[in-house]
This record gives sequence, structure tokens and C-alpha cells, in this order.
Amino acid sequence: MNLQSYNDQDLVKLYITGDENGLQELLRRHKSKIYTSIYLLVKDQYLAEDIFQDAFIKVINTLRSGRYNEEGKFLPWVMRIAHNLVIDYFRKEKRTPIITSSDGMDVFNMLHFYDESAEEKMLRDQTHKDLKAMIHLLPDEQKEVLLMRHYADLSFKEIADLTEVSINTALGRMRYALSNLRKMLKTKEMTYKG
Repeated sequence: MNLQSYNDQDLVKLYITGDENGLQELLRRHKSKIYTSIYLLVKDQYLAEDIFQDAFIKVINTLRSGRYNEEGKFLPWVMRIAHNLVIDYFRKEKRTPIITSSDGMDVFNMLHFYDESAEEKMLRDQTHKDLKAMIHLLPDEQKEVLLMRHYADLSFKEIADLTEVSINTALGRMRYALSNLRKMLKTKEMTYKG
């Protein structure tokens, strides 16, 4: 049986029916691309291997439980799982990204803090917390580009390659993400002033 001629969907079906070779071939076929995308984000070989393994444990559990329904989209589905695990890792590490607007200004500096009193410091700390929460409210595509750009320091070309979109789409998603964050920040500032 030559599995190389099978498409991904057929290999998934093969694995679901109990043939481990289906998963082996999917791994052989896509391991390099998935691992590389994780490594580019975390920039640590051992961490990338851990996240890759976690991603495939999720894949196996989903396939075995019969919850897989991504008809013909196996690779993008696994990439999404891997990227979500990377985002979860950064979230747990509590690494705050530096978020710059298109004109190079740090979004945090748009909040205009000068010599801080204790009250102003509390307000700034709360705003940083709020900003993190706001990032998580963004649509997935915008959040992904924002996190890849600022947590992983990837270029827009790398982001476009990893997410399989054009550079213009990646740039557009970033613009929307920053615009949405600005709107949320303005609303929040008004709440503080109110």
C-alpha cells in the first residue's frame, strides 16, 4: 500500500479506522512545516518540540474522539492548533508585547503618562492589564498577526507564509487589530475619566 499517493483526508480516514500508518504518513508529510512554524514563534528548539508534541496529542485525541470535521483542511487545522498552543504558552509566561502603531508609536505611550503619582501608577498597571484583556477580545486572525509580530518578532513576510495569506492581508489584519485596540482603549479611558 503506497500511502504517498493518498491525500490528507484519506489518510485521516485511514487512521480513524484504526490504521496507524495514516497518522505516520501525515506526520512524515507535515512535520517539518508545523515544527518550523512553531520554532519561528518560540525560537527555542526544546520548547518547539514540546509544543509540537502537545499539538499532535490534541490531533490524536480529536481524531480518536470522532470530533474532527475539517474536510480536506488537515494542515491548516493542525497549524491552528499549534499556533493556539504557542499563544497559550506566551499567555502563561505573561510576556507583554510592545505594541506599536503604524507610525511607530508604542500604544502604551498613547496613554500619556508623565511623572506618576501612586494613583497614576495604579491606573497605568490597570491599563496594561486591560490592554492584555483587549488583545484577547480581538478576532482570531487579528490576534494571531499581532502576537506573531510582537511576541515572536516575525516579519510580515514570515507571518504571511505561516498563515498562508498574502503580505497585504497580514498587514491589513495588523492595521485592523491596532485600530480595534485604539477604539477599545479610548472607550476605557473615557470610563476612567467618567
